[in-house]
Amino acid sequence: MLFALQHRGQESAGIVWTEGGAHKVDRRLGMVSGAADAWLSGTAASTGGIGHVRYSTAGGGGIRNAQPLAVECSKGSVALAHNGNISNSAALRAALTREGAIFQSSSDSELILHLISRSRARGIEAILRDALAPLEGAYSLCMLWGDTLAAVRDPWGFRPLHIAEKDGVRYVASETCALHALGPSISQREILPGEVVLVDEDGERSFFLPPAPRRARCVFELIYFARPDSRVFGESVHAARERFGEALAERDDVEADLVVPVPDSGNLAALGYARRAGIPFEFGITRNHYAGRSFILPTRAEREFAVRMKLHPVPEIVGGRRVVLVDDSLVRGTTSRLIVGLLKEAGAREVHLRLSAPELTGPCGYGIDIPDRSELISNRMNPGQIARHVGADTVRFLTTDLLKSRLAEPSEYCYACFDGDYPCPIRNGEGKDATCP
Repeated sequence: MLFALQHRGQESAGIVWTEGGAHKVDRRLGMVSGAADAWLSGTAASTGGIGHVRYSTAGGGGIRNAQPLAVECSKGSVALAHNGNISNSAALRAALTREGAIFQSSSDSELILHLISRSRARGIEAILRDALAPLEGAYSLCMLWGDTLAAVRDPWGFRPLHIAEKDGVRYVASETCALHALGPSISQREILPGEVVLVDEDGERSFFLPPAPRRARCVFELIYFARPDSRVFGESVHAARERFGEALAERDDVEADLVVPVPDSGNLAALGYARRAGIPFEFGITRNHYAGRSFILPTRAEREFAVRMKLHPVPEIVGGRRVVLVDDSLVRGTTSRLIVGLLKEAGAREVHLRLSAPELTGPCGYGIDIPDRSELISNRMNPGQIARHVGADTVRFLTTDLLKSRLAEPSEYCYACFDGDYPCPIRNGEGKDATCP
């Protein structure tokens, strides 16, 4: 299952499992493949385990921030894997520090363990209700609490989370592609926003946290982050990306010879664009599949190096042609500038860059590493200026209204990185007070 979710994080990988009445922990920097041999070569009689692949958005990287986190505290042995960002983490951390809490990491995920340990409630359900009440923002959690498995999705529903059953065993995963890895005959469903599922020797039960004012599914999961063979938020990722590409072509009148995707993130949008525009689709750029995902690397230098290692144009396809280059989104413009330059070096006569997402104008505070406004190219330049900056002949984005028109339940999504309408405010500065509406 962790191999299937490798696209969600490549900085570290870890597992926690129960053995002999205690929790065992193995966390390592790097990808799952670097740890899998050691994990699979041993034997352990275990009733449960959780795993995590990390892509740092809050707290930075390093082994001390690798997950799952595991502690022995007043509530017993508790291990936690967290997807998302706690948007009021600075205020909570400052308050806990003033009260004497000692933090072992800089990750916002550790806050949850402190709140659990300090809760005066009794029983796992009451403790979770009490400990999670102060949290704002995004948290899909998988917890191993003694011999109990707990799966939690925040009331806003920012991040996906699914549960499945096969042969009497329960499995929880961020995406359905990880559940597909378990083989056929799987019964699965989406864990609902605000739902807490508990699984122990007595079976499965669930309860709900107080509801949020609205639902706020992250639309970027469909645009880029989730794997194409997954279903998230009830949508096929594959089908959604094709629809976004079709929508992108609807209002475009560019004359071109080829539609070329930036692999792999632009493949499906490019396919939809080509079908709607009636322009031939070609893989004019090849990808080295061993180079990883450049977007989720932590530094600019690493991202640029990864692009040059990963993408290579095919001169026989793009040479002398007018190319529509389709990618999922435009963040800083650095990667697009490199790719447009590679295509023109390979002989492309024109390159028209098309993005299957609206212009990014604000950071994400809920678990996608979209940087501060000052780094976002769309805050400094209009599409014409962006085209000159990246070396393209033209640049166009999918509009927010067209994006929404391709979603089954558009009012259920968060578009804050595009329109600045943050469902749950992001607190800035330690201890600065703010509340969700």
